[in-house]
Amino acid sequence: MLEPIEKEIALPDGGSKTYILSKFPAIAGREIVTQYPTSGAPKVGDYKTNEALMLKLMAFVAVPTEAGQLQLTTKELVNNHVPDFETLLKLEWAMMEYNCSFFRNGAALGFLTGLTGKLKQSITQTLTDLLQRSSGKDAPASANSEKTTP
Repeated sequence: MLEPIEKEIALPDGGSKTYILSKFPAIAGREIVTQYPTSGAPKVGDYKTNEALMLKLMAFVAVPTEAGQLQLTTKELVNNHVPDFETLLKLEWAMMEYNCSFFRNGAALGFLTGLTGKLKQSITQTLTDLLQRSSGKDAPASANSEKTTP
């Protein structure tokens, strides 16, 4: 684990649990950070890809044990040591904040807002292009249509 730190994560019942966060290695970090936000975007993302990335991210999280620390490298270990989805989301967010300077101090909101704007613009342009193509301006006349004369 690279540069591990302990982090208390608040639990929904009011308690907290200690996790050990670490830095991503360069290549794993690039994969996680470039795909994570977009694969999780509603209606645009790919849940299976996002889930696989979450499991890669969680492999850089550990829990303290009497024997040292246990890295959460499998789905089963994540489910056994993270009590619920809310805690999991908080852990994922804490890992992104710890690993990415642009996710700290509220900068993530600006990043995600910008990403959302770019996605909307891209989708709008694609739909506009498709609508123009299907509007019939450039479509050849049907073979069944008859010519009308004035």
